[in-house]
Amino acid sequence: MIPVNQLTDPAVRAFVTAVNAGDQQAFAAALTPGATMSDDGGDRDLNDWAEREIFSSGGHMDVESESDGGRALIAGYRDDTWGEMRTAWRFTVSDGRVSRFETGQA
Repeated sequence: MIPVNQLTDPAVRAFVTAVNAGDQQAFAAALTPGATMSDDGGDRDLNDWAEREIFSSGGHMDVESESDGGRALIAGYRDDTWGEMRTAWRFTVSDGRVSRFETGQA
């Protein structure tokens, strides 16, 4: 596992830190206005998805590996709804914040 504080990209590091802390304000601050996302190939409403998949279900990421300058991760993801699964994450960063992320099972 890669400790969160050692993730290469600062925007991705802020995103993962916010997810693992369950910190909605820090999560919002890690994103650009109008940020978008997809889950398993389908675009989702980011706010609805984050509430359901992260904040109300105790979402947590354990990063196994990173590539693409820290903007692509493989992580063990767990929450109270789906349990634990191996996931892939790809981030687009603009002006130091995440403008889009794509996730799904790895």
